[in-house]
Amino acid sequence: MLNTNSTGLYDEIMLVIRAFDLEDADFTHYFSCSGGKFFNAIEYGGEFYDFEEEYKADNDLVFKRLAKRSAKLAFYKVLSKITGINLPWGALTGIRPTKLAYTEISASNDYNKLLKDMCVSEENIALVSRILKAQEGTYKKGGQDLYVSIPFCPTKCDYCSFITAPIEKTKIYLENYINCLVKELSSVKPYLTGLRSIYVGGGTPFVLENFQLTPIYAAINALFDKKIEYTVEAGRPDVFTEEKLKTAKEYGVTRICVNPQTFNDKTLEKIGRKHTSAQTIQAYEMAAKYGFDINVDLIAGLADETPKDFEKTLKTAISLNPANITVHTLSLKSGAKLKEETKKLSVNGIGEMIALSRELLTQAGYEPYYLYRQKYQAGGLENVGWAKPDKVCVYNVDTMEEISSNVAVGANAISKRYFGDEDRIERYAAPKDIPTYISKIDEIIEKRGRLFK
Repeated sequence: MLNTNSTGLYDEIMLVIRAFDLEDADFTHYFSCSGGKFFNAIEYGGEFYDFEEEYKADNDLVFKRLAKRSAKLAFYKVLSKITGINLPWGALTGIRPTKLAYTEISASNDYNKLLKDMCVSEENIALVSRILKAQEGTYKKGGQDLYVSIPFCPTKCDYCSFITAPIEKTKIYLENYINCLVKELSSVKPYLTGLRSIYVGGGTPFVLENFQLTPIYAAINALFDKKIEYTVEAGRPDVFTEEKLKTAKEYGVTRICVNPQTFNDKTLEKIGRKHTSAQTIQAYEMAAKYGFDINVDLIAGLADETPKDFEKTLKTAISLNPANITVHTLSLKSGAKLKEETKKLSVNGIGEMIALSRELLTQAGYEPYYLYRQKYQAGGLENVGWAKPDKVCVYNVDTMEEISSNVAVGANAISKRYFGDEDRIERYAAPKDIPTYISKIDEIIEKRGRLFK
C-alpha cells in the first residue's frame, strides 16, 4: 500500500510501482517543494531514500507536470535499485513518448536529455528519434480526420477490449445502426473544412455484407471531393471477398488493413480466431490486386508463443511486402477475456520478440513512424507502426500525436477537437452500447455539434 501526503501524485506513482509488480508492498512517501526545488522522501522496507531536484515552472500546469515527473523518477530509482531491474522506458508512464519529445522541442529543450534523465534506454531514445524523422513532412498541426466506427466482428478475441460482440448476437441492430451512421455522417460536413484522412475502423468492418457497406461509403464520399488517404480496417481474412474489395476501390478507399495478429495456426485457434494463416495470405493477395496500400497488424506475446514463433510471423508478414506493419505488444485491457483470467501479464521472451521486430523490419526497409504505450503491457514495452518509404499513414500520425481534430461517428466513437493556439484538446464520447447509441442518435449529433461550433 502506498501512503503519500500528496493525493495528486498517488495515481502517477502507482503506475511506476505496478511496473515493478510491487503494488502490494508498503511505501511511505512525503513530497514538498521550496526554493525552486522538489523534495521526495521514500520509506520502503525500513530503508529511507531522499531526492531533491531543481525545477522551473511559469504556471500551475507546468508545475504539476514537473512534480509528477519528479515523484515518478524518485520511485523508479528506488525500485530499480532494490530489484536490479531497468525498465526499457524508465520512469516514463505516459502513452505517447513522442508527444513528450515534441513538447520539449517546442520549448527549445533537448528531448534526448529529458529521456536520459528519465532513465529511458539508449535503444528507445534512438527509436523516438527515428520516429520524429519519419514523421517529417506528415507532422502538421491542424485540420481534421474522420473516424467511422463499425463495432461488429465474427467472434471476439481473448485479448480484445472493444465493445464488439459476435455479429450473430448483434445483427438485429445492423440496419438501424447503419441508418444512424449515415445520419451522423451527413451532420458533420460543416466541421470538415480541412479533411486530411478517413479511417473506417472496428471491430471488423468487412464482416458487414457488401450491400450494407455501400450506403456507408456513399455517405462518406458526400463529405469530400478530392483524393485523400482513405483507410478501411477490413480486418480478419475470413470476411474478405472480391466484391467487397472491388466496391471499396470504386468508392476511393486507398488503404486496407489485413489483421492476422499471428501466422501460427495453433495460436489463432487459442485466441478465438476462426481462420488460418493460409486464409490471411489469400486475403492479402486478393487485396493487393486492387492496388491498395496494405497494413498488417501483428501482436507479440500471444498465447505462449516463443520468440521463434514470433520470428516466423514477422518473416511471413515481411515476405508479403505490405506498406505498413504494426507490431503490438500484448497488454491486459479492461473488458477483455484475457484480463479477466490473468491478473499479471508475464510473457517469456517478450523483449527478444520486440528486438527481433526492430532488427528484421529495419533490414527489410521499414522505418518506425508512430509509437504508443498502454497500461499493463508485457515487459513495459510498446506498440510501433512501421512503414515503407513514402507510405506513412497520416491518420495514425495525427491521432497518436494529437495534432488535429478527430471527428468520430458511431458507437463508442470519441470526437476530439484540437485547439492549436492553446495546444489543447476537448472530447466528446458517444455511448458504447449499440442500442443506447441508436436510441440517442439525435442527442449525440447535437452534443458533437456543440463541440465543433
